[in-house]
Amino acid sequence: MRNALAYDEVAICAPVTVPYTRYSSETTHWWAGKAMRALADATGLGPADFDGFCFASFSSAPDTAVGMIQHLGLSPRWLDHIPTGGASGVMALRRAGRAVQCGDAEIVACVAADTNQPDSHRRLLAAFSRFSQDAVYPYGFGGPNATFALITEQYMRTYGVTRADFGKLCVAQRHNALSNPLALQRAPLTLDDYLCARAICDPVHLYDCVMPCAGAEAYIVTTPEIARDLGLPSARIMAAIERHNAYPDDEAQLRGGWAMDVDRLWSGAGIAPSDVDALQVYDDYPVIVAMQMEDLGFCPKGRVADFIRGTTFTIEGDLPLNTNGGQLSAGQAGAAGGFQNMTEGLRQILGVPLGAQVPDARIAMVSGFGLVNYDRGVCSAAALLESCR
Repeated sequence: MRNALAYDEVAICAPVTVPYTRYSSETTHWWAGKAMRALADATGLGPADFDGFCFASFSSAPDTAVGMIQHLGLSPRWLDHIPTGGASGVMALRRAGRAVQCGDAEIVACVAADTNQPDSHRRLLAAFSRFSQDAVYPYGFGGPNATFALITEQYMRTYGVTRADFGKLCVAQRHNALSNPLALQRAPLTLDDYLCARAICDPVHLYDCVMPCAGAEAYIVTTPEIARDLGLPSARIMAAIERHNAYPDDEAQLRGGWAMDVDRLWSGAGIAPSDVDALQVYDDYPVIVAMQMEDLGFCPKGRVADFIRGTTFTIEGDLPLNTNGGQLSAGQAGAAGGFQNMTEGLRQILGVPLGAQVPDARIAMVSGFGLVNYDRGVCSAAALLESCR
C-alpha cells in the first residue's frame, strides 16, 4: 500500500531570511520582493523560472497571493495563499510538495512576509477573527497576551509546570540566539532575569512574549533533479501532518491538533523522536513549546515538567531547540514567524545555519501553530525533514 504521507521526488532547498527590523516604513510587498530577490541571488533563478508561488502574510491586505504575483512580476501556473499564521510554514511545504509531486509546478517559491508599523498590531487585532470581535473585545478583553495567560495558567495547574520550567526554555533559546547575527534579542538572559521580569498578564511575564517586527522568510520546493542542476543542497520530506479545529470541546486548550495525527507522522517517517537532531517548534509563548513537546511524542502527556528539567535544549545539548533563538529571541515577523522554524530547520540539516551548527545534524522536526481565536489556536502542523547530503 502506498504511504499517503510520502512526498516522493520532492526537494526543499534555498532557505533565505530577510533580516528583521523592529519597525519598518516599507510595505509588505517590499519585504516579499526582498525575499524573492534573496531566492534569486541564492539560486540564479529569475522571475520566469518560478512556476509556483505560495504566500503567507497578515499585512498584505487588500492583496492576497493574487495581487502579490503582479507586484513581483511572476506568472505562475500554480498559486496558493496560506492564511494560517504560525502553521503556514509547514502547510506551505505540504501544498507545494504535492504540487511538485503531481506535476502542477516544478519550482515553487514559498514566501512569508509582513511589515510592522507602530499601529500594525492594533489594526491586526481589530480584524483578526469574528470570534474575537463578537465574544471578547466588547467586554474589554482581547489580544494574545490575555488569551495565552489563560492557557498558561490552566496548563501549569493541570500538569505541574512552573515558571522556572518555562524559563529554562526561554533561557536556552536566548543562548542559541547569541550566535545568530540576525536575532533581534541577543543580550544574555539568565533564569533570574526571566523570573524577575515584570508581569504582562499574569502568569505571562515579559520574556514569555515575542517581539513583533518586520521581516520575511522563504524557501524553494522543487524536484531533486532541478535542485542538483542548480547546485543546491536539499532535503526531503519524510512525513508531514496538519489538523484544524482539533478538540473543540476541550474547555481549555491543553493539547493541539498534533496529538490527533502524531502516530501517523512517526510511522510514516519510519523513525522515532530520539532520531531528531534539531527541534524547531512555533514559540509565540513557552507554554506552546511545552505543549508541542508532549503532543509530538517527545514525552508522555502530563510529564513535560520532568522532561524539561531532565533535558538540555541548547545547540550543544540533548535536544537542540529553536536553534536560531526562535521567535522569543529572533523576533516574530508576522506570518514569517511561521516560516522561521522551517528555514532554520533546513539550514541546520543542510549545514548552513545562521549561527552555530548542531553537530552532525541530519533530521529536523518543524512544527507550527497558528490562528489563535479568543480561546485557542485552531491550526497545527508538523513535518520531519531529512538532509539529502
